[in-house]
Amino acid sequence: MAELIKMPRLSDTMEEGTVATWFKKVGDTVQEGEILAEIETDKATMEFESFYEGTLLYIGIQENETAKVDAPLAIIGNPGDDIESILGGGKESVVEDKSEISEPEDTPFEQTQDIEIPESDDVHVVSMPRLSDTMEEGTVASWFKKVGDEVEEGEILAEIETDKATMEFESFYSGTLLHVGLSEGDSAKVDSLLAIIGPKGTDVNPYLSGSKKTAEKPKTQDAVQEVIETKSEKKIDDSSKTTTKTDRIFISPLAKKLAKEKNLDISMIQGSGDSGRIIKTDIENYKEPSIVQPVTNIVSDSNVIQDYTEVNHSQMRKVIAKRLSESKFSAPHYYLNIELDMSETIAFRKQCNSIPDTKISFNDIIIKACAVALRNNPSVNSQWFDDKIRYNNFVNIGVAVGVEDGLIVPVLKNADKMSVADISNSVKEMAGLARDKKLTPDMMQGSTFTISNLGMFGIESFTSIINPPNSVILSVGAIVQKPVVKDGEIVVGNTMKLTLACDHRVVDGLTGAKFLQALKPLIENPLSMLI
Repeated sequence: MAELIKMPRLSDTMEEGTVATWFKKVGDTVQEGEILAEIETDKATMEFESFYEGTLLYIGIQENETAKVDAPLAIIGNPGDDIESILGGGKESVVEDKSEISEPEDTPFEQTQDIEIPESDDVHVVSMPRLSDTMEEGTVASWFKKVGDEVEEGEILAEIETDKATMEFESFYSGTLLHVGLSEGDSAKVDSLLAIIGPKGTDVNPYLSGSKKTAEKPKTQDAVQEVIETKSEKKIDDSSKTTTKTDRIFISPLAKKLAKEKNLDISMIQGSGDSGRIIKTDIENYKEPSIVQPVTNIVSDSNVIQDYTEVNHSQMRKVIAKRLSESKFSAPHYYLNIELDMSETIAFRKQCNSIPDTKISFNDIIIKACAVALRNNPSVNSQWFDDKIRYNNFVNIGVAVGVEDGLIVPVLKNADKMSVADISNSVKEMAGLARDKKLTPDMMQGSTFTISNLGMFGIESFTSIINPPNSVILSVGAIVQKPVVKDGEIVVGNTMKLTLACDHRVVDGLTGAKFLQALKPLIENPLSMLI
């Protein structure tokens, strides 16, 4: 299936971008993780990777042309795919005369009323960037420069780990790296002080004392200088983590992330991308000469030896902890349980899967049934806000997907208008993107109802925490064979338990019960949804 690629928003201030260079031409094969083009923003020129594999079928913006964010940039698919249907909505206008583009004001550090930063044209305070619209804080995964190093505009300054991915962060300025506000592994809120760049020998103390965003723990000026010296010495000793302009290893962010997960030394890997750049397939195909086992901390006394492994919180885990804690301790949860007869559902699924190229799951059927029931029960298809309750006239169902670092909830938009087969295809696609950490923010926003299914792990019954601002979440258990009574006789039956967690501020017991009452016959007799 052909995929439309739009002009990306590479910074929160970016409104349009210029294609500086295309690394591929129409007809070329594109691998996932390969650099597709260089995009010039209002701050820097950045490499743009392809998230898809296939053939480059169409280029919508030529080199040196400028277009608004979300304008059609390219189409990747299979030879022969119909691209006219994708472009049928019309191409967004491309600005060719750059003289018409107004230059944005240079605002390297967003100030607030209680922060006074000395004015200087040469010294730049770099703050923790907001790399996605859901990002609240970031972790410095690695620094590519140390205090005292020269930094060129466009050079990679650091890798920042967000709640969704690890991304390279380029410097928008040239000068000397005068101060590092966060060590590797440290986390801070968006807009916290990340670094200071300016002329060599500049006194950074006025910039530190003027900022109230520098660190979670306040430091005296003497302590600040001590930290600067200590970090500088540490970086010099650990030269393996420092990459300068002359010795930088060219590697795509996706490949770098995979290498980090596999604990691979990228200096030992030969890149097959443009100009020797290491890409995803190089990491996947690399064979290590030997396996190095991680060192385990050991604490011992005269009676016992205890061993343990400590892992710092990932950004995803921090976000999960924060949001679900807020939900659990602010929303008064209560739970409703029902047990279903799945005999007809099993037969329906078997019949559907006998159709060529069709493979639906029980979860797909449950999603469809929930979508139909929600359409007829808007009181459950609701959301709580501090000043209002929203009753939604559309049905967007979030499907909880477990990934290595935690839990992601991709969203099926307008699920009530989708067939079971459409739901099945969409869930498979989005689950794959979730596990590869390639879901876009838009794919994870806007849910009005959430489903969590642990039935495939043999869990018969469980309760879930509501995904705010939604009012309910449905927990789906396993299908179990057990004796049941039918027509006065004990027979072997197939049953499944559902648990609906409700926010009592919005959904009363009667409302939740009526929803389950409407949902039960839809799942037990899926043919009724087709009538």
